[in-house]
Amino acid sequence: MAQISSNNGFKQCSSQLEPTRTKDVDKQEALQMEAEALAKLQKDRQVTDKQRDFELSSSTRQKAQVFNKQDYDLMVFPESDSQKRAVDIDVEKLTQAELEKLLLDDSFESRTPVLPVTPVLSPSFSAQLYLRPSIQRGQWPPGLSGPSTYTLPSIYPSTYSKQAAFQNGFNPRMPTFPSSEPIYLRLPGQSPYFPYPLTPATPFHPQATLPIYRPAVSPDMAKLFDKIASTSEFLKNGKARTDLEITNSKTTVSNLQVSPKSEDISKFDWLDLDPLSKPKVDNVEVVDHEEDRNVPSLLAKDPWDAVLLEERSSATCHLERKVNGNSLSGATVTRSQSLNIRATQLTKVQGQIQKDPSGTTSLPTGRSLLQEIEVQNEEVAAFCQSITKLKTKFPYTNHRTNPGYLLSPVTVQRNICGENASVKVSIEIEGFQLPVTFTCDVSSTVEIVIMQALCWVHDDLNQVDLGSYVLKVCGQEEVLQNNHCLGSHEHIQNCRKWDTEIKLQLLTFSAMCQNLARTAEDDEAPVDLNKYLYQIEKPYKEVMTRHPIEELLDSYHNQVELALKIENQHRAVDQVIKAVRKICSALDGVETPAITESVKKLKRAVNLPRSKSTDVTSLSGGGDTSKSSTRGSLYPENPVQVSMDQLTAAIYDLLRLHTSSSRSTADSIHNSRSIKEAWTTTEQLQFTIFAAHGISSNWVSNYEKYYLICSLSHNGKDLFKPIQSKKVGTYKNFFYLIKWDELIIFPIQISQLPLESVLHLTLFGILNQSSGSSPDSNKQRKGPEALGRVSLPLFDFKRFLTCGTKLLYLWTSSSTNCIPGTVPKKGYLMERIVLQVDFPCSTFDIIYTTPQVDRSITQQHNLETLENDIKGKLLNILHRDSSLGLSKEDKAFLWEKRYYCLKHPNCLPKILASAPNWKWVNLARTYSLLYQWPPLYPLAALELLDSKFADQEVRSLAVTWIEAISDDELTDLLPQFVQALKYEIYLNSSLVRFLLSRALGNIQIAHSLYWLLKDALHDTQFGVRYEHVLGALLSVGGKGLREELSKQTKLVQLLGGVAEKVRQASGSARQSCSFFSSNAVPLKVTMVNADPFGEEINVMFKVGEDLRQDMLALQMIKIMDKIWLKEGLDLRMVIFKCLSTGRDRGMVELVPASDTLRKIQVEYGVTGSFKDKPLAEWLRKYNPSEEEYEKASENFIYSCAGCCVATYVLGICDRHNDNIMLRSTGHMFHIDFGKFLGHAQMFGSFKRDRAPFVLTSDMAYVINGGEKPTIRFQLFVDLCCQAYNLIRKQTNLFLNLLSLMIPSGLPELTSVQDLKYVRDALQPQTTDAEATIFFTRLIESSLGSIATKFNFFIHNLAQLRFSGLPSNDEPILSFSPKTYSFRQDGRIKEVSVFTYHKKYNPDKHYIYVVRILREGQLEPSFVFRTFDEFQELHNKLSIIFPLWKLPGFPNRMVLGRTHIKDVAAKRKVELNSYLQNLMSASTDVAECDLVCTFFHPLIRDEKAEGIARSAGAGPFSPTPGQIGGAVKLSVSYRNGTLFIMVMHIKDLVTEDGADPNPYVKTYLLPDTHKTSKRKTKISRKTRNPTFNEMLVYNGYSKETLRQRELQLSVLSAESLRENFFLGGITLPLKDFNLSKETVKWYQLTAATYL
Repeated sequence: MAQISSNNGFKQCSSQLEPTRTKDVDKQEALQMEAEALAKLQKDRQVTDKQRDFELSSSTRQKAQVFNKQDYDLMVFPESDSQKRAVDIDVEKLTQAELEKLLLDDSFESRTPVLPVTPVLSPSFSAQLYLRPSIQRGQWPPGLSGPSTYTLPSIYPSTYSKQAAFQNGFNPRMPTFPSSEPIYLRLPGQSPYFPYPLTPATPFHPQATLPIYRPAVSPDMAKLFDKIASTSEFLKNGKARTDLEITNSKTTVSNLQVSPKSEDISKFDWLDLDPLSKPKVDNVEVVDHEEDRNVPSLLAKDPWDAVLLEERSSATCHLERKVNGNSLSGATVTRSQSLNIRATQLTKVQGQIQKDPSGTTSLPTGRSLLQEIEVQNEEVAAFCQSITKLKTKFPYTNHRTNPGYLLSPVTVQRNICGENASVKVSIEIEGFQLPVTFTCDVSSTVEIVIMQALCWVHDDLNQVDLGSYVLKVCGQEEVLQNNHCLGSHEHIQNCRKWDTEIKLQLLTFSAMCQNLARTAEDDEAPVDLNKYLYQIEKPYKEVMTRHPIEELLDSYHNQVELALKIENQHRAVDQVIKAVRKICSALDGVETPAITESVKKLKRAVNLPRSKSTDVTSLSGGGDTSKSSTRGSLYPENPVQVSMDQLTAAIYDLLRLHTSSSRSTADSIHNSRSIKEAWTTTEQLQFTIFAAHGISSNWVSNYEKYYLICSLSHNGKDLFKPIQSKKVGTYKNFFYLIKWDELIIFPIQISQLPLESVLHLTLFGILNQSSGSSPDSNKQRKGPEALGRVSLPLFDFKRFLTCGTKLLYLWTSSSTNCIPGTVPKKGYLMERIVLQVDFPCSTFDIIYTTPQVDRSITQQHNLETLENDIKGKLLNILHRDSSLGLSKEDKAFLWEKRYYCLKHPNCLPKILASAPNWKWVNLARTYSLLYQWPPLYPLAALELLDSKFADQEVRSLAVTWIEAISDDELTDLLPQFVQALKYEIYLNSSLVRFLLSRALGNIQIAHSLYWLLKDALHDTQFGVRYEHVLGALLSVGGKGLREELSKQTKLVQLLGGVAEKVRQASGSARQSCSFFSSNAVPLKVTMVNADPFGEEINVMFKVGEDLRQDMLALQMIKIMDKIWLKEGLDLRMVIFKCLSTGRDRGMVELVPASDTLRKIQVEYGVTGSFKDKPLAEWLRKYNPSEEEYEKASENFIYSCAGCCVATYVLGICDRHNDNIMLRSTGHMFHIDFGKFLGHAQMFGSFKRDRAPFVLTSDMAYVINGGEKPTIRFQLFVDLCCQAYNLIRKQTNLFLNLLSLMIPSGLPELTSVQDLKYVRDALQPQTTDAEATIFFTRLIESSLGSIATKFNFFIHNLAQLRFSGLPSNDEPILSFSPKTYSFRQDGRIKEVSVFTYHKKYNPDKHYIYVVRILREGQLEPSFVFRTFDEFQELHNKLSIIFPLWKLPGFPNRMVLGRTHIKDVAAKRKVELNSYLQNLMSASTDVAECDLVCTFFHPLIRDEKAEGIARSAGAGPFSPTPGQIGGAVKLSVSYRNGTLFIMVMHIKDLVTEDGADPNPYVKTYLLPDTHKTSKRKTKISRKTRNPTFNEMLVYNGYSKETLRQRELQLSVLSAESLRENFFLGGITLPLKDFNLSKETVKWYQLTAATYL
């Protein structure tokens, strides 16, 4: 035997039992020693059951006897003295074969090489290698190079023991603790490396099947191996460890590969004699202990299982991690000893241990492993069980919750029995040719209306079941609710609003279409979250599925089998590597170190000359070179096959890692382990960020470095300052990856962590400044860019602390990969990066337990017992609108006085937000308060679903209170509830169950929820959660609903494709389509109504614009309208529907008979926005009678007031005349809400939206009924102020609704700071009177803003390319509803301006009477046209005939007053001359449709009142000295102050008839020194001024005021003469009840004044 000396690295180890051997051990000697060892085993069998430790000595050896050399083989590694020092290897003394094998190992440079072992049984059985301290942690650990050992390195670089493998695939127990000193392996000098092929007992299955080997070792032998390993571990660590890690041993079986060429096996074939197969490790030491699972009863045919049956113990040890030699307390990371995942996880992954027909246990094959990938994780499974239980509460037989059709929404409205309370309904009844029409009261229930309709069908209603009938809305699949009154339904309210006929259809339940109802088959179907998602267009790339992976594995195994058979292996190995790359690519680009090293070894092995392998055989066989030797012969194993085996095992390890990562922590490790409560755990939170896989090549070229920001949050706030990782670049193997391998420690104890603590990891990229895609001129690209974010709860759904390795999926848009530094466009396919994070594993599970609360103990204090100042301070805080503005002092004070607040239930969110912390030690007190708190109103409890309240108990109780909300109210608030799902920590939450239960009982909710969830799938962080909820919704909704939703989805996809093509097409190619002229080029879609009684449906389909913000703005406006209706204020708002069907696309309902203000104004030219009459004249064109026009004007006043308030409160900007529309009925409404919350459109550095809201002079013209202010404008101001104050009372509701939408990803609603605009706009801390004054000033500011008109003008210029004459189906003149031709009316023989008349409606003006005589008519006809209408005719003729010489038109500009008789007489002559020249011009001009339309009689021309309208409508001519008018005052008293609010004055009278400049002056009499004088501002040139100003008198007690009189005087301010008196009034204050506000009109008199 070769000597090992101190100078050459070889030293002879002495032995006390046998002399030093100086010659080689031949085959016979080795077999003899093996037999001796087995005989010794049989002899000492009885005493070895209790004896667990052996004395370890470098100078002693044991002898063994042979038991049966044909049946058993035994060979182990001797272990040298642990006190020896490392020495170098003398390369010159190595044989050629030994040197070749050393060089073949990639890790040779990183480890102390050792020589083959002598085949002598050693009492010590350890193969711990000496680790060189210079090895760096960042290196990839190589795969194993051993030919017969299939214990693979972990994907985590770590130190673990080498394990020998037997022929049957089971490896003996090996120690897991690294030696503190170098270990020498004494190897025989002439016993070179032995690579032996293995011959399997069962055939090799290359395609997706792992080989299974039959046992060839008896239970006694296996038990001996276990004892030997235990002895080694006992001597090293102070305790015996005999438990076998079944996971590692079983995995060894699965990982074994064999050579198909071997036919017989040597006695030494199963020995692992390759010490070079140790993995490459670094200076980070990980001591790993895995606990064994309880394994079911196994047959004793498997020796390893027999050992397990006899001896099984659960031993776990703490982990110890050393970095650079320094111990980091608690920084523990569990690494697998033989697999790339934790052994405990693998046990769960492998599932039940299988048995072959012979009774031998085995691991699942490749296909069975793939089946595990499809198995849902435990949290999803628990969610499915919960939904299944929920589903049973809604059986299909319950007609109330399963009607099969939609119920018409209901809105509560005050004063429903007021004016116009009766409506006419038209009901279609089967068997009647004509509908039954009658009048009924809107307050009548639907049942009464059904009864009235049945009176036409049945004579005796006593025999009729009224409950079996329903009233269906014609044209819609919705039914009125029988137990609600008729007028409360939104459909009826809309019909009254538009003044359209109410059409209904009387049907029985059996005749109703109930296709959407659930059936018995639906109730019996199991809940499957994935079954119905195949038609859903997912915004992200599909993750790993079983069948593609199976195909890739089949391809891989075919390539492996081919490579092992053919002679020229180079090309075949390349194909194998390509197959491996495809598998890794399918697994999200994750490439483990084991795969990397195995591929390298495979490449080296295939380049190894085969002659050298033969030499190795001859040297190792002791002179026997025959390849077909007997079982006792020794011959090598094929190095290529060895590398293939390792590569195959590494691939399956990667599969197991993915399987374990798709499961929750509770799936695999929480069984049969000790438990420790979190509140007793003092360790700090720490984890290791290892790497990010699947990096795009674009990132590599565009980003130089990457880093992570790690933050820990609870209740939406950071628990500790975020920690930044180091900045690293990318590495390349198969794919690019970012490798940190960095330990992150948060200096916070686990006991201090709340249950809902969430870890956020945000990936940032630093741009490569030298990259061509990042020019130096682009300053915005200099800073780091956020590339994606992923979140992970620290406690799982079973409340166990997260541990082990996690693969976290960080989603990012593909556009981000292509164009860094720019905002990614929505709608792109998202890609995901795999972030690998390692959490420490300890010997016990840490569980979070809820503290016990004694609910019988209640605490409540009386608020009245507090001192007045403290009580006042507390009430002041409680009455604030929300918790946003609370300071730290306020919160501390409120929390201290929390038990005084139980009489104010709605303040609970403020109190909970004031809690100092949510640590476990304080939870009991918080829960005690929570359990005794009175129930909140549903809308108030909505705030508890915000991010500020993550506690599960709080959120669950909030959902309990919210359950009282009606279905119609819930439908309006669904977007917020869907977003609130992001704040839920776990999938199976009470909020999810609440939403699904409501969807089961209401089809409208299910429909809305479907589209909201489908749109939310685009969320990069929570898309998977929304996918689960959407899958549950489709699973429980029933087949009918699924089919309907599928049809809608296909229609949307079809329209989206067409709209995209139209948007990208050129102008000429779009002529065949109906579209709107805007940047997005939306489609105009007209759908035929399937209901024969319904009208066609018109919608606009948009592509390229995000409609979610429009949905939110319209939702807020709808909620405002419902608030107003509940208070009896009907502002006649136009609420149209808008639905986002996906990112950058959606549908918008078209409001019929409506036009944009731009289209109306440009009828008067580009400068039409500066004119006052376009809107009024457009309304008069469609409402020719006075009654119709007055109704339209009233609708305009009310709807304009609502629009002003809504747009101001929501901060809707970018208001121009193309996104404000007017209906022919007078209803004004806004569209296109791309800018809101005060984010104004910029024009350079200036805001385009200067005014608070849009209120222009042409709008005021319609409101006033003319150019001068009237009492109608006062009505408008009062409506605005009333609506504003009603919304202010709901400030908290709107702030909560908007706050819940912050995570939705809207570009202008990203943080709480964006809510500041709404809060400031609502002025929550002011009184109603102060708010009224505030909004009145806003009205004045908006009306006086020229910027709005200028903005309209600019927009008109920008839209000139779309302007020109209207199409044939549109009116050619603004005052004519249609276009006419001479073919219809007849040619004109004579035309002249006959005379003119003075008119006063709405203001003084002159109208010209045109006399027309047509061919074939004896009597002339007369039409009435204004000068402006003549000018419009001339302007449009100039556009149509630009090259014709038209007659000159009279000059519009007149010096002095325009509307006087002299000017009218002059213009009569000029207009007459113009007409004569026009009609004598070319026939192309004189007989065009434009001229014919101008002379066509209108309704106003045919009616007598059109010739001489009421003369009494002229200006008021007062009697000299007459006093008239009235003043509206608000008188109130509070806190020692008298408030006199001067609101309006109407019908003022002046002696000369001129409009005065009124103002108000007041005194408190008696006042000899005139110290109580107060006065308002001056209103210019009006008889009906609006002031809304507050006159304040401080320091007056009620007793003093009762002795005073209020003197009020109205005067006109004149600049050239003295102010004159317009009227006054004296009011004794003793007549007022000063304890409440008094608002009243007072008639002005000629009272004396000071």
